[in-house]
Amino acid sequence: MSGGDQSHPREWNDLPQSFRQERTDLEKAGIRSWEALRDLDDLQLSRLVRNGRSSPRNLNRLRGIATLVCEMDLAPQDAALLMHAGIASRRALADCTPEQLVRQTGRLQRSLGIARPGSVDLPMAKAWIQQARQLRN
Repeated sequence: MSGGDQSHPREWNDLPQSFRQERTDLEKAGIRSWEALRDLDDLQLSRLVRNGRSSPRNLNRLRGIATLVCEMDLAPQDAALLMHAGIASRRALADCTPEQLVRQTGRLQRSLGIARPGSVDLPMAKAWIQQARQLRN
């Protein structure tokens, strides 16, 4: 886990279908990596919404996922799980307890009917939280 930028930008591979329009608009704007998406400011996001068919909500979610992917070196699906479970930043992750993190992500997965058994277990939760706290300091 590097916890920071990598020497080579990480392109996104499998964005969920719910983000297909955002992906199209981002690629038209030349944004093809998690790092480039993370670095977009609010004005740039507004331009993308105005000039394309992206929703502001989805672009903000993608930027949050990109931030977790880049800062925490998480897999995109893990970052998306955290984002949708209400843990949208490294700071929010650092403020969690491992039990809380497992409970929140497990609840989300159950409500969505995801067949994958609890993908965030206590050891993983502890490691992510510890890394987030180290990066905070």
